[in-house]
Amino acid sequence: MTASQENAMGRGSCFGNVIAPEPLPGARGIAAPSSRPLVEVCQLVKEFADLQQGTIRAVEGVTFSVREGEIFGLLGPNGAGKTTTLRIISTLLRPTSGTVRVCGHDVLRESAAVRRSIGFVSASTAVYDRMTGREVVEYFGRLHGMSRKQLALRAEELFDRLGLSEPDRLGAKMSSGMRQKVSIARALVHDPPVLVFDEPTLGLDVLAARAVLEIIAELRNAGKCIIFSTHIMREAEKLCDRIAIIYRGRILASGTLPELRQTFQENDLEELFFHLIVSQDTKSRIGGEKKASISFLDVRRGLSSG
Repeated sequence: MTASQENAMGRGSCFGNVIAPEPLPGARGIAAPSSRPLVEVCQLVKEFADLQQGTIRAVEGVTFSVREGEIFGLLGPNGAGKTTTLRIISTLLRPTSGTVRVCGHDVLRESAAVRRSIGFVSASTAVYDRMTGREVVEYFGRLHGMSRKQLALRAEELFDRLGLSEPDRLGAKMSSGMRQKVSIARALVHDPPVLVFDEPTLGLDVLAARAVLEIIAELRNAGKCIIFSTHIMREAEKLCDRIAIIYRGRILASGTLPELRQTFQENDLEELFFHLIVSQDTKSRIGGEKKASISFLDVRRGLSSG
């Protein structure tokens, strides 16, 4: 393995293992290297207790940073640690060890400030069946301390921006695409600088998924700091300024798509991904580590199902 490959695969100290986001000619949304990261994750570890298996380490030593005006993609199969990492960043879970800062606020010591700085959207984000889209957005706006006058103006702005033509429809009567747009409006109502999207297109049809991806790209161009998790290669290629490939709780490689292709001499992202997975599993077997709970074939099935 070359030195550049070792660097891309996460060797080194905290934040030293992430390829710097050097701007490419004509690249969209990649912030200048001097801009301050809004999200900083350092040596993050999360363990869960299991009665049968004992301690399970779902996230192991994850380190990355994300700047304003860029989309940082977490690419990995189901069970890789993507959602656990994002829930810790969003203060929904407490880390076992390591540090996470959002806009300079520690997720443990300043969790309220973190929540004011972040918007979280996932495929399972709830839209209440007995509330209209407008009521959902206004409800969450009030939780963030917004006045009724502020909310009325902000809600109309968001509905227009997101193409929500029927915000007064009940949640129970919304399509899946409309429900996801309401979820995005709810996450944007307090205008947070950081947005987290955890597989936001899961379960959506092609048209609805395309609309969601276009919205996320527009938010990046507006200067938002965005973390986007997916197991769909095409989404990562199309949307992300930088990509981290995560597997079994570890980041295997990180960088811009051109950097990853050059480092591993592979133009096809899917083949690059599988190469890293096989390499990691081979090292695990040689090192005598416990056999992975997810097989290589499971990885391929999980990715192709997206």
